[in-house]
Amino acid sequence: MKHFFRLAAVQSTLAFLLASYLNLVAATMRWRMEASADVAAELAKPAGGMIFFWHGRIALGAVSRRLMRGRPMRAMISLSADGAFVAKAAARLGFPAIRGSAARHAGAGKGGTAAFLEALRFIESGGGVFITPDGPRGPAEVMQAGPVVLAARAGTRVFLAGLAARPAIRLRSWDETRVPLPFGRGFAVVEGPLFAPEHADRSALEGVRADWQGRLRALEDRAEALLNGAR
Repeated sequence: MKHFFRLAAVQSTLAFLLASYLNLVAATMRWRMEASADVAAELAKPAGGMIFFWHGRIALGAVSRRLMRGRPMRAMISLSADGAFVAKAAARLGFPAIRGSAARHAGAGKGGTAAFLEALRFIESGGGVFITPDGPRGPAEVMQAGPVVLAARAGTRVFLAGLAARPAIRLRSWDETRVPLPFGRGFAVVEGPLFAPEHADRSALEGVRADWQGRLRALEDRAEALLNGAR
């Protein structure tokens, strides 16, 4: 059965159906963004950057079109067979994929070097890249070192986004993926820009990783709290 769902034709069909569904959801949902005036001003600048949000909110990631509006966006997606399906769906949603994994550290791992160079060129041209820093295999909501190293070597700004939506189906996957339903509402809570020191040693980068992980978890909690209090 797994082999069947990884056939190119099957993946293309499923990607079309998923993208069509998410576009329908996006058209009927009411989204609100909480961000300070400074964050909003930074998002409006023409420079490129990165947006991090947890892997379990990947179906909500289309909101990033609003976060870095006015610029092209791409998604970093692993070279795995499952990643091929996600990449096809992302392309249909307007986020062409950068294929490769930064889960361990930039420049190593499956496709790490090529993905890093492609992302760097895209950011330098003013584009935005969104990354799920606990992907592609988790643990859930544990930030991996790779995305932090990538941000440091690129010398680019990073925005963290806590995303929540209701109603949504919670899948029985490792990341408990949330799939939003039509005519719901969502919240995005955004912080940034943050920077990883370009010439930091491993200990300093670990400090950044732990700090950003804590911040992103807090933003996720804030988004859920706003959603629960919304009327």
